[in-house]
Amino acid sequence: MRIHDHYELDFGREDVVLVHRTDRSGAGGHPVYSDDTGIVLAEISDQGEVRMLASGGSQDLPGRVRARPVQPH
Repeated sequence: MRIHDHYELDFGREDVVLVHRTDRSGAGGHPVYSDDTGIVLAEISDQGEVRMLASGGSQDLPGRVRARPVQPH
């Protein structure tokens, strides 16, 4: 799998968020992706592994999230 500029993050139960690549890297050295609000942040590896990142102090981060690459609209 290669690194993409846009992903859909699937949280289950039809809860899907579109994120785009930022200029930041996460602790694992992989790109950080954000939704348009900046609230949803995720580090996504070239293998499609997702690590959610907190954007605020009291966020409850989901455990299992799937990333699907998408083409920008």
